[in-house]
Amino acid sequence: MSTQSEAKLENDLIAQLIAASFELVKIENAAALKANLKVQLERANNITLTEREFDNVLISLEKGNIFDKSKRLKGKVDVVHADGTISYLTLLSSDASKNIFQVTNQVTMHGKYENRYDVTILVNGLPLVQIELKRRGIEMAEAFKQIKRYDKHTYGAEGALFNYIQLFVISNGVNTKYFSNNRELSFKQTFHWTDFHNNKINGLTQFADAFLNQEHLTKMLSRYIVQNETGKFLMVLRPYQFYAVEAIESQVHESTKTGINKNGYIWHTTGSGKTLTSFKTAQILSKLDSVDRVVFVVDRKDLDYQTAKEFDAFLKGSVDSTGDTKSLLNQFLGSRPVPKQSAKASGNSANDDEGVPQVAEYSPIYSSNVNRINKLTITTIQKLNNLITKPRFKGQVEHLRQERVVFIFDECHRSQFGETHQNIVEFFEKAQLFGFTGTPIFADNATAKKVEGKGVQKRTTKDLFGERLHSYVIIDAIRDDNVLPFAIEYYGKLKHKQIGLDADVSSIDIAEFFSSPKRIKQVCEHIIGIHGHKTKRKFNAMLCVASVPDLITYYDTFKALKAEGKHKLNIGTIFSYGVNEAEEFEGEADAKGLAEANAKVHSRDKLDSYIGDYNDQFGTSYSTQDTDSFYNYYKDLSNRTKNGEVDILLVVNMFLTGFDAPSLNTIYVDKNLKFHGLVQAFSRTNRLNGTVKSHGNVMCYRNLKPQADEAFALFSNKQPIEYIEVPDLEVLTEDFVKALEALKAIAPDVQSVDDLPDEDMQAGFIKQFRILMRLKNQLETFSDFDIEALGISEQEFVDYASKYADLARERKVNPTDKESILADIDFELELLQRDNVNVGYIRHLLQTMLEESCDDAKDKKRQVIANLLVTDPTLYSKRSLIEGFIEKSLQGLVQGAEFDEYIEEQKQLKMRKIAEEEKLDPLKLDQIVFDIEQGLNVESLKSDDIAKLTTEKMTFRTRRTILPRITERLKSFAATFIEGFH
Repeated sequence: MSTQSEAKLENDLIAQLIAASFELVKIENAAALKANLKVQLERANNITLTEREFDNVLISLEKGNIFDKSKRLKGKVDVVHADGTISYLTLLSSDASKNIFQVTNQVTMHGKYENRYDVTILVNGLPLVQIELKRRGIEMAEAFKQIKRYDKHTYGAEGALFNYIQLFVISNGVNTKYFSNNRELSFKQTFHWTDFHNNKINGLTQFADAFLNQEHLTKMLSRYIVQNETGKFLMVLRPYQFYAVEAIESQVHESTKTGINKNGYIWHTTGSGKTLTSFKTAQILSKLDSVDRVVFVVDRKDLDYQTAKEFDAFLKGSVDSTGDTKSLLNQFLGSRPVPKQSAKASGNSANDDEGVPQVAEYSPIYSSNVNRINKLTITTIQKLNNLITKPRFKGQVEHLRQERVVFIFDECHRSQFGETHQNIVEFFEKAQLFGFTGTPIFADNATAKKVEGKGVQKRTTKDLFGERLHSYVIIDAIRDDNVLPFAIEYYGKLKHKQIGLDADVSSIDIAEFFSSPKRIKQVCEHIIGIHGHKTKRKFNAMLCVASVPDLITYYDTFKALKAEGKHKLNIGTIFSYGVNEAEEFEGEADAKGLAEANAKVHSRDKLDSYIGDYNDQFGTSYSTQDTDSFYNYYKDLSNRTKNGEVDILLVVNMFLTGFDAPSLNTIYVDKNLKFHGLVQAFSRTNRLNGTVKSHGNVMCYRNLKPQADEAFALFSNKQPIEYIEVPDLEVLTEDFVKALEALKAIAPDVQSVDDLPDEDMQAGFIKQFRILMRLKNQLETFSDFDIEALGISEQEFVDYASKYADLARERKVNPTDKESILADIDFELELLQRDNVNVGYIRHLLQTMLEESCDDAKDKKRQVIANLLVTDPTLYSKRSLIEGFIEKSLQGLVQGAEFDEYIEEQKQLKMRKIAEEEKLDPLKLDQIVFDIEQGLNVESLKSDDIAKLTTEKMTFRTRRTILPRITERLKSFAATFIEGFH
């Protein structure tokens, strides 16, 4: 039986498109292409063009490069008639019913060489989609290379109409991908289309149904081709980005119809292109008449700069990133500064020269919702909160309460769990909120936050934003090659000097030990030793540490080692200082260590000296003396890190989220991380950067393996628990009464706290009052909670709280119950374990799943394993095999330790089946399988090698069919039972 030819594939596709209402047109060459274009433009625009007028249209269409033509496609072309009147031609309508779709094939063009194209889709006569096909069995990469050749040789020839192509499609029948018309793309930047749930649509027939139907194709061409203004190239949305934008727009339209604003959030893993998705969302929403304003909100000024820069790259002038709350106010009021000479003429003082004029000196530039300069604003959540809470700003925007404002929150896992969220909802009464996050807050990783008037609560992303509108998790992104997998190494062992007992780093949690200069020097020396190997001398790295005092020790140590000639690495650093230091500590800092660090030198002075080193290195002049200089230092450091001029960026918290640097492939970690913080930090390393960068390196100097396992399991699970169960009021009340009795047994009244006889009793009081505080915080969420009815007045509780706070602080600053362990232990930088978060994870998770005693826990890990099975091709081929083992295990038919025996049993069954069906000699097959296990590549087997296996006599004709089939079955067998196991 012969295989399907390329011509058959081509004819079948054309027949499918004709059945979907595409008009078949015969176009043999450039002249026929132009003649057809005239007819279709006239039809689409209901106009008749003279030959001269059409020649002028062709001259207009020929101008510019691919980027210019894409922009022209979304505008209009003017036609000047003989009588002086002007008509405007629409080249592409956003309404599919107003476009004319045609399909043709084998168009021949002449440029440097003669090229003949497979299938071309024309919209209103312009070639906008080019499809190149290869027969089954040929790699799609060959079709990609062919397109590259055509682009070089003929797309720009004979009027350059083929430079209007927006999308390319390549297929070999069983696999199909698409990509934008961007000459700089590599084959890795081509995409599979998927359904809403991220399942690939590979077959050409299925792809044509889903992607090439006229309505969808119109959307892709008119809305989802993005022009990057900075690089002057085209981008196209990937399927998960498309579904996210569509879901948000649908939610806005539905709310417009019903009058009930429903919010929502998008879970797209870190590195999957949330900026592009959110930009396209904001752009589309800002064009809706039903929306008065779109506000894109980020968490800090550094991210405000980065996001604004990226937005501006997509559409120049679309964003006015605000410098302060005053300028944000003026954007909301729709005003602009009066020229200085006018201000002075009106009698203003010399203060006019000090910068931005006062609000009163601004004049309106629009008077209605339609006549706006910008409906899209980027700002920080801090400035937005100032606008609606500070009296001097709030009073001027009171009239905007009823505006239909759509808020889009970037990285909403960080920015939206304080009072600001409530302030926004209460002020903008018609607000609609959408969040984007790579690491949502679920029940498992939620932490308690204080909410004004509602006590301390644990809230999930769903609690704040409503339903999840679309998901694209880390396993989807690794599977699709949109981000890289991680290789995680855990270093560090503690060894007791006297008794020689080893312990994992995680079993000792002493701040003094982790911050000791001796240990930090060891880590620095280890980093220096491995840095060149890990970065391949092509990439750079980040080092994140637990606190500002630790960062100071690290920087000074690297500097001293450099002075000794131990390395030539450029170390850059940045951290929050002064009033912002608390943010950098984030629960990690030891109060004693902080006090000592500040006693020696204020961290701001240290940072200024480090910036001085940076200035000396790069010839700059930054400092912390004013906000702008520090901000400019941040931007310059960011750019130089992305450009590879900084070898190691040393941070505490800054740059661990929202910082995308494809040049960075390694992160050294010496701080405790968990859940979303861990995934966000690790994900700084896994941005794509050509073929040389195969994975992200994570080097942990603390044993974070349990936390990493837990985090990747949580964010690989597409069915996480999004609701936090609140205990019943009656149960909480009973627990509070019991906790209060236990507290009074330790300290019957407030003053008795001072009389606690020893440190054990003091520790007992602190622990018990914490329990009471937690219960009170939970009870305060109930409207009928009355503390007086439970045996303690509000004043007495506050007095106990004061005693607790002072005593807890005293014990933290003076931890007399802790002894130094530095003299008793050695720290050895030994590699404890290496995990590859792709293939290597599966066996570990499988074993832990089978060890779970609870069915719910087993089901949860089973779901994680099911998700991971589609992450990597070598896992995907083993999917049914591993799922079969899990099923038998859960039924009690096999034990976890019998995994290898199960694999061997299934392998033998498969070998027997292949031998019977293909009539192969079992002994010879067994030998060749053994050779493959020893390293023989199936690809290297010749036809004669395969022929020796068969017991069937073959003719020359049957040999051409039988031998390739046997070879394919051997490849599949090896992928399932050998690769990854041996």
